[in-house]
Amino acid sequence: MSIEILDLTKPLDETLPIYAEENYSDPPLLVEDWCSVQSQGYKVSRVSLGTQCGTHIDAPSHFMEGGADLGALPVDFLLGKYCLFDLETGELDYRGEPILFLKSKTGVEISEEVFNSLLALPCRVWVIVFDISVKGRDVFHFNRALAQADKYLVENVDEDAAQLVKPGGKLFALPLKLVATSGAPCRVIVRQQN
Repeated sequence: MSIEILDLTKPLDETLPIYAEENYSDPPLLVEDWCSVQSQGYKVSRVSLGTQCGTHIDAPSHFMEGGADLGALPVDFLLGKYCLFDLETGELDYRGEPILFLKSKTGVEISEEVFNSLLALPCRVWVIVFDISVKGRDVFHFNRALAQADKYLVENVDEDAAQLVKPGGKLFALPLKLVATSGAPCRVIVRQQN
């Protein structure tokens, strides 16, 4: 049996949508030349972006005053086996995996009961493919509840690549090592049996 590597990371380029609502927008992604091979003998670019740009991880401090920042999560929590929960079929076979991967084909609404049962799992890192809301709750209830439970959320992954994820693999989510931030862009890779 062969090994398959899936890159769930969205490219950081001019096509990347930036989160915005009526009176707010995350910082835009800007990549510009700083110097060139012709002028300096080497090329360097300057990058400007928000901590929640593209495929990224949210620390509890993103939705909770005084919550843990990104540096409070040991790197070994970001590598390992995942429990795949298909939100459309409702099939969950948790076997002690440290990462919870919530898969769907569109944004979904889950019941408070299902959400609370997932929150009770010891998985400190969650990965979602599309937005998830909790029935009867406001739009950010899901995110605030994760923050209050001291869980970290990887989101805005490549939806097409995520549909190929199968149970039993390993996930690697490696954020930029930013200090005292509420999140960071990250590279997300799945390694699974083909």
